Amino acid sequence: MARPIAIVGDRFMRSAAFRAAIDRACGPGQVMRCLDLPWPDVPMEHGCATAGLANLKEYLGEPTAIVDFVGDAEIMVTHLAPLSDAMMGRLPRLRLVAVSRGGPVNIDVAAAGRRGLRVVNVPGRNASAVAEFTIGAILAETRLIRAGHEALRQGTWRGDLYRADVTGRELCEMTVGVVGYGEIGTRVVALLRAFGCTVVVADPHVDLRAEDAAAGVRMMPLADLLGASDVVTLHARVTAETTGLIDAAAIARMKPGAVLVNTARGPLVDYDALYHALAAGRLGGAMLETFAVEPPPPDWPLLKLPNVTLTPHIAGASLRTVTVAAERIADEVRRYLAGETPASSRPPA
Repeated sequence: MARPIAIVGDRFMRSAAFRAAIDRACGPGQVMRCLDLPWPDVPMEHGCATAGLANLKEYLGEPTAIVDFVGDAEIMVTHLAPLSDAMMGRLPRLRLVAVSRGGPVNIDVAAAGRRGLRVVNVPGRNASAVAEFTIGAILAETRLIRAGHEALRQGTWRGDLYRADVTGRELCEMTVGVVGYGEIGTRVVALLRAFGCTVVVADPHVDLRAEDAAAGVRMMPLADLLGASDVVTLHARVTAETTGLIDAAAIARMKPGAVLVNTARGPLVDYDALYHALAAGRLGGAMLETFAVEPPPPDWPLLKLPNVTLTPHIAGASLRTVTVAAERIADEVRRYLAGETPASSRPPA
């Protein structure tokens, strides 16, 4: 008997990529239907911007249209489509929701648990991409790549960037503080070690890996890390504990001239406090990849500062991320169809 699969992709995680991966993992002949949402050309919603989508974040898709598309499917595969408690109530045949992201924040996971609906996801799917991007972000600031680029685009030859009192520093002579030591943070540490810099880590929830400890990486409280680091790079998840983690008091603890890099999530940082520290020259620079509101408003003060590099939340965007996520989701579908234990799941309550 057919067990229908409804695939809701987008212009990054295309439904065709999911379909091909499921065919490879499960064999041809699966009953699949596909829909692609217009993200990232159309921004996702943040927070509960749509009535009836309480407890959801970072989603895209009109609820009624999504419910109508999923219909009688037993399995829903998606990247960004929302799934609220009320939507689940209209999908009585749905049994598995496979979300191709590290955290299924577009799904009401608690409601799914109450309804006996299995939710699986792919933690670490873009960890390699974000870690590589982070190194590029650090180098863009510390080696004045952004400053030189912007000047040349405006017709100015910044020969002064070679002056001893202006030029950048090499990573091998700096201390880099890594805040958050999960899938991404551990990869950032491994990459930083190759540059020969001093690496310190703050994460109260995990222990230092043996290979990092043997290489001289040290774990320390956040307050100590902030005072010791020439560069601070953020890789923590947003929780009640970490929201506003880098506030005015934390910024005041940082070294004068230090650089802040945020490739994690905007709510980790008090961006008003950061603006004042950067505008006053208290910090040397910042590289911001994520924002509390996306896209940020065009009159946002941080967009105007000359010592800030900004990118539109693209650190995790790589073709390898697509491949890894699609293959891991396909394996979860295979496991479900075969009656096997999920590799990564949020089990029913």
